[in-house]
Amino acid sequence: MSVPSRLGRYPVRRRIGAGAFATVWLAYDEQLDCPVAIKVLADNWTEDLHVRQRFIEEGRFLRKVESPHIVPVYDAGELDDSRPFLVMAYADQGTLSDRLDLEPLSAAQALHVINQVGAGLHALHRRGVLHRDVKPANVLFRTVEVDGEPQVSAMLGDLGLGKAMDMSSRLTMIGGTPSFIAPEQAQGEQLDGRADQYSLAALAFLLLAGRAAYDHASISAAAHPGPPPALDNGLPDAAETALAKALATDREERYADVPAFLEALGSALVDHAEEPPTWIPVDEELTRPAPRPDPEDSDRPRPPRSRRVLVGAGVAALVGGLLTGFVAERLLVTERTISTDSISVTVPDDWTAVDLDPWLPPGGGVDQPAVAAGDAAGWNGTADPGEGVFIGVLPGESLPATVPQHPECETVRPADIDRRDGDDYLTVEFRDCSGGDITIERVVQVTASRLMWVQVRAADRGVANQVLDSVRFSGL
Repeated sequence: MSVPSRLGRYPVRRRIGAGAFATVWLAYDEQLDCPVAIKVLADNWTEDLHVRQRFIEEGRFLRKVESPHIVPVYDAGELDDSRPFLVMAYADQGTLSDRLDLEPLSAAQALHVINQVGAGLHALHRRGVLHRDVKPANVLFRTVEVDGEPQVSAMLGDLGLGKAMDMSSRLTMIGGTPSFIAPEQAQGEQLDGRADQYSLAALAFLLLAGRAAYDHASISAAAHPGPPPALDNGLPDAAETALAKALATDREERYADVPAFLEALGSALVDHAEEPPTWIPVDEELTRPAPRPDPEDSDRPRPPRSRRVLVGAGVAALVGGLLTGFVAERLLVTERTISTDSISVTVPDDWTAVDLDPWLPPGGGVDQPAVAAGDAAGWNGTADPGEGVFIGVLPGESLPATVPQHPECETVRPADIDRRDGDDYLTVEFRDCSGGDITIERVVQVTASRLMWVQVRAADRGVANQVLDSVRFSGL
């Protein structure tokens, strides 16, 4: 990959991270005389409006918060080829994941990081934003000056999974890192700040115990985690009690908010609460932008990773939600998008039985736009049911009183009626179904006289939610 000479008004020094959805460059702000990290959306996603919007939303979420423990966004813009970019603080001292690769933290160091990350989360929550992907790779370290001395400060970044709390009632794609996400997040339920509290507690357990509380192999496994294990490291029982409360499967049993959890944990570890010295050596060379490289040198082999290269490479985490969190959310399965002029939906790649022909809604009338895709012909029949989605437009001036029923399913969740972006939604969920674990029926009032009906059947709730959230309509 060639190195651009400039991104917007910023001269580029070198590439510091790249992934499927974005590339991060180390650049220099000549006006403020400081290094910056610039995240640029990958060119192959420029035309994907969903990805583009998520990229822009990350910057907006970050800009909402004034906290030294949230990665700040200084600027945003658009390149000549229409790709958006975000100008962010350069995390010159790597990530918590980098640090843990070297050695465990002491209890004092762990509490120091937990308090700073918790402060960042609380700042997000006060501005109505959830993080939804707290984990070591998303905790970044940056050199700051305190009383004239350099110190290392922890910051939360990577809000690719971040959601405004006022959107948390929306049934969305499930994302996050299995060993750190709350059970309600793994189940695709409505979220509040207690989901981030759970993730912070899982991070705290890892730092204090030197091992993860859970080692879930999948998001579905995280839906039913069970109680956390004992710390078994000589720390006070009160610390274990505080962690267990914040890791309660039932969110109602957790602390009211993140500060309450931090206060309980801090009280339990009061003998370890002293401010540790700068425990990541501040390397001044890392804060100094490298000379602008020759483009021909950008792809040459690099020397083996030393301690300095490890820390410097940690800033690749600024690729953020579009590399870690967003990939975890959007690429739960290999997928593709199918569409007509007015409807589009993203489905698993093995849903190859596609039908884009219009359909005739019940009651007759005229043909209406429709899209269907499934894992086999007849996926939505009773003889050999499978996985798939059907989306069809039909006339209607109000939401129906009922939706199609599914006697093959053992559990029915009560109808959920809500309003989003000016549209009325009716959603009914059927569980424990033969031929698939879940069927979801949804009807949306898309115009004053037209409805959109969506039926999704899937063996995995995460896939069902992912497909539902990807449905788009236009021109109706």
